[in-house]
Amino acid sequence: MSVPRISRTRFAAVGVVLATAGALALPAGTAVAATGAEPTTGPLLSYVVNTQANHGQVQKVEKAITTLGGTVVYSYEQIGVVIARSTDTQFAAKLRKAKGVQSVGASRTKGITAAESRKAEVAAEPAAAPTAGEEPYWANQWDMRQIGVDKAHKLSLGSNKVTVGVLDSGIDANHEDLKANVDASQSVSCIDGGKPNTAFEAWQPGVDGDHGTHVAGTIAAAKNGKGIEGIAPDVKLAAVKVVDDAGFIYPEYAVCGFVWAGEHKFKITNNSYFVDPWMFNCQNDADQAAITTAVRRAVEFSQRKGVLNVAAAGNENIDLAHKTKDVASPDDTTPGERPITQDCLNLPTELDGVISVSSVGVNGDKSYYSSYGKGKVTVAAPGGDRRYQIPDTPDKNGRTLSTIPGGKYGYMQGTSMASPHAAGVLALLASTHPWANAEELTELLTSQAESHACPSGPYNPGGGGEWAATCEGGADDNGFYGAGIINAEKAVQWWR
Repeated sequence: MSVPRISRTRFAAVGVVLATAGALALPAGTAVAATGAEPTTGPLLSYVVNTQANHGQVQKVEKAITTLGGTVVYSYEQIGVVIARSTDTQFAAKLRKAKGVQSVGASRTKGITAAESRKAEVAAEPAAAPTAGEEPYWANQWDMRQIGVDKAHKLSLGSNKVTVGVLDSGIDANHEDLKANVDASQSVSCIDGGKPNTAFEAWQPGVDGDHGTHVAGTIAAAKNGKGIEGIAPDVKLAAVKVVDDAGFIYPEYAVCGFVWAGEHKFKITNNSYFVDPWMFNCQNDADQAAITTAVRRAVEFSQRKGVLNVAAAGNENIDLAHKTKDVASPDDTTPGERPITQDCLNLPTELDGVISVSSVGVNGDKSYYSSYGKGKVTVAAPGGDRRYQIPDTPDKNGRTLSTIPGGKYGYMQGTSMASPHAAGVLALLASTHPWANAEELTELLTSQAESHACPSGPYNPGGGGEWAATCEGGADDNGFYGAGIINAEKAVQWWR
């Protein structure tokens, strides 16, 4: 599995918008300035348009969009965000002049087309028969033993009153280790331009769409003697497909996912991604500022509805507290190097109230690839390290093992894998503390985490400097591990 970018499968929706030829004919009273210039036809792009969150204002903005030859895909009146499409290269500049439009941003730099995909490494059959009462692959689940899941399950498997939304590439609802927990009534696809689609096939994984099913298994694979066991095997899972089959999580998909989570009042969501196409969205760029506004509004909406969102810190070994450059954006066309500042945010992991999770390997040390940052990382969790931290398991595989589509099991590593470990522990906390709100659950998670101090010397895996990093802070709060490594056993003991 490739480390620098989150492992995401890929497929993009294809749409058609007819551009208006000739000079713009604007109706009387329209607040959009007529330039007299003909639209310049370019690739079909999607846009987030931010306005006031009320029906009347949203309707006015929708009218301005169609007047300019664009198409309204979907409107989220709850947060004042309209998703639009256009082939006019001047669409955003023109729409920004419309009355009531607060900001507009192209949500991608490449026209809407399809691309390649990637898969997880499929696990071999278990090397030996499992011990009585264990899952067949339990011997290979070093990550679960590391955070005390085996001990936690003697007290609790979680509650089916807790729903965890998996904002990802979909969940294989027919997998033997997941089908009992996936709630189809709360599942949805958001990849149709940011418009919710509840059809069963819409939120199932696409070709090679392993990522979401892998994440789901870590959180809640059943304890049924058929494969692996998740951290909270009795909680509900909702598939919220925000990763298209080309592997991209465009802003409109994320907006749809967070609003859906809020409307359905999920207790927790897991977000093992960054919002494309910009690894960091900067306030001095009109498009990126609009993206940040739209995604922040959606996240805040979910938070007002009681949702606690968990996100991956990233796989680029970047110090999020001391950003200097971005070399991976835009990732849907040709990335280039650009200077960035602390005003440039990785979405959603750097938004207020989001639990940001870094990754550790079997030794409990920061995974070589994991991003980090004092005041940025909330907690650490096992995500794997296949290079420098190899477990003493039958498979000798430093990555984490979980479910993948087709009734199979596979290995992946990344902060994408660390994040669902934290979401699973939070699901146990929410099960044993049903009165706890998002802030209280966060406090429980961090207070029960196992402190892990910064390295005593330089952190330089491999010795070549490629993965060198500097850890700042004390044992209970530092840039590599935040408050510490999560603990499932304590999550179910706290109330006893």
